[in-house]
Amino acid sequence: MEKIKNYIGGTFRPAQSGEWLDNVNPATGEIYSFIPDSDEQDVGEAVEAAKAAFPEWSRTPAAIRSKYMLDIAERIEAQLEELAMDETNDNGKPIWLSRNVDIPRASANFRFFATAILHWETSTHMMDDTAVNYTHKSPLGVVGCISPWNLPLYLFTWKIAPALAAGNCVVAKPSEITPLTAYRLAQICIDAGLPAGVLNIVHGSGPKAGQAIVEHKDVKAISFTGGTKTGEGIARTAAPMFKKLSLELGGKNPNIIFGDCDFEDAVKTTVRSSFSNQGQICLCGSRIYIEQNIYEKFRDELVKRVQQQLVPADPLMKETRMGAVVSKSHKEKVLSYIELAREEGGNILTGGAEADAGGRCKNGYFLQPTIIEGLSETCRTNQEEIFGPVVTLQPFETEEEVLGYANCTPYGLSATIWTSNLKRAHNLAHRLDSGIIWVNTWLLRDLRTPFGGMKQSGVGREGGYDALNFFSETRNVCIKL
Repeated sequence: MEKIKNYIGGTFRPAQSGEWLDNVNPATGEIYSFIPDSDEQDVGEAVEAAKAAFPEWSRTPAAIRSKYMLDIAERIEAQLEELAMDETNDNGKPIWLSRNVDIPRASANFRFFATAILHWETSTHMMDDTAVNYTHKSPLGVVGCISPWNLPLYLFTWKIAPALAAGNCVVAKPSEITPLTAYRLAQICIDAGLPAGVLNIVHGSGPKAGQAIVEHKDVKAISFTGGTKTGEGIARTAAPMFKKLSLELGGKNPNIIFGDCDFEDAVKTTVRSSFSNQGQICLCGSRIYIEQNIYEKFRDELVKRVQQQLVPADPLMKETRMGAVVSKSHKEKVLSYIELAREEGGNILTGGAEADAGGRCKNGYFLQPTIIEGLSETCRTNQEEIFGPVVTLQPFETEEEVLGYANCTPYGLSATIWTSNLKRAHNLAHRLDSGIIWVNTWLLRDLRTPFGGMKQSGVGREGGYDALNFFSETRNVCIKL
């Protein structure tokens, strides 16, 4: 079996402890590789390598940094099929999703920030012909990037690319559940000639390797995507150290469907926005609010299409639209919420149990896509993030009523509105407690726009110049004329 290694100072190394963690294919339930069980010693080595590389990298002209990053983007594209297979084996998602979304987006992340730094503007302010002020951006130094398991290379590069583009050196930790494409990225960086120490990748668990990155005194900023509870722990550690923090955390996103929607488009997209990647996307709509006058029609059509289109199966088959959830423990967590929904009085319209994908996947971690109605908006099932193929339905009568439902959770990441009434769309979009709002669409992303949530869904914004600014220090220079 393959042994994944840390990438530190331009070389591959095992953990100093010599210990390894199992890497399991969730579609088969079998161990198929091992990753280093890294700790503070390995993180310390990575930070030292990054510190050594920082002076030269920070002085490297933006155009040269851009060339390195564009080369990496091209190499990711050239290895699309291999990387897609690795992503599916690691995560359990359908191969078509890895091939068409995850890996292309990883390349796009590098390409976007490689070109963005060539057009990064600073500001100038005149003071009545007495003085001129101008701003200057400089990299922070060594930064930490910690990414989740649901979109492994997609979100790993979403953090690394702007940090490198801004001139920082990075110590990054991918999820220990899905480490393989980050390991492949390290080899791509070597092949592209990225200077040693500019990017360092340390594998291992959150409590050991991740916490060591957060605690290290020479790591100036932490960019983290993951669960809200973990984000709280990171903030408790990093805030007293005055580190910059970007936390993209949980979501419990509402889909609001009005009777005047484009019915076909709304149903088709709701299937996708609820169950893509087995519901394991922080932007998935897990609470579906449907105007009373189309409730039964929409509900019945949604259930029919989910039953027909989303049959859990081997993720390597091209026709599969519902793969495995990421791990046995996550499968059990989702099942526990389905049982909770029953206890809270929910009526399960479809799903509600494990699924048998058969063949090589007979021991995999598969769940039936689940739709539940009959729950109150304040019950735990509707208040807590499940992060799996489970959605709830609830009818509403008025805009004010559904606005109250949508805003009643501790989260505020995204929301989707389906209506042909432009005035209504604008009005609700301005009143929803969500950082990202889609109208008559879902997951349509412009990489120039800010990404992030309100309330317990996070702190700060990623994307575009917001990301470059996060990974930079801004100083003002005032010169008297």
